[in-house]
Amino acid sequence: MRIRKKKWAQPELDMCPYFVKDPKSHFGKWKEFFNNSNEIELEVGCGKCSFVAQKALLNPDKNFIAVDIKSDMLGVGRRNIEKLFADNGKKVNNIALVAFNVENIDELISKDDNIKRMYINFCNPWPREKHKKRRLTHTTKLNKYRSFLSDNAQIHFKTDNDELFEESIPYFEECNFSIDYITRDLHNSDVTDNIMTEHETMFSAEGIKIKHLKATML
Repeated sequence: MRIRKKKWAQPELDMCPYFVKDPKSHFGKWKEFFNNSNEIELEVGCGKCSFVAQKALLNPDKNFIAVDIKSDMLGVGRRNIEKLFADNGKKVNNIALVAFNVENIDELISKDDNIKRMYINFCNPWPREKHKKRRLTHTTKLNKYRSFLSDNAQIHFKTDNDELFEESIPYFEECNFSIDYITRDLHNSDVTDNIMTEHETMFSAEGIKIKHLKATML
């Protein structure tokens, strides 16, 4: 998602207690950042944070690391998180916002962090053949995730893009993930706990069906 430069974003993030200024220093020690032993979940490409904000609000007994490469995007996300929590009379204490390149995600998190679930929502489909290795669901990325995900961890994946979805299925299988659930029309499926992202809201309004799968690392 493209976003215009926001001069206020970085200063606001610098003042935010849950924006992580030196994320690599927490490698293998994310429980210390949250100051508890609660289960940690990870969203890559978190965008404007509408998804992780809702997940964190609904699951106060879990911690969430939300990663995006763009600080301007995270600045908008921080405001969205603050508004949602304030509207519900809550204080944010279970989110870590991280500006980081997902290409190097294995430098940010280790097996010791015990990540039980990971979310990939509406990532760039990279349709050109020479760019497909950049996909967040490509085998090159899935093997990186395997280096830090805990045993039997799940990846939840959503997209509007048919080609990306169909080509991602064999990616998961090739990297020894078991696909536990799959639907090509999420909003008309039996899933009852879906949380909409900003992209999902936009695509659904255009009549585009949302594809979704859950895969477990074997």
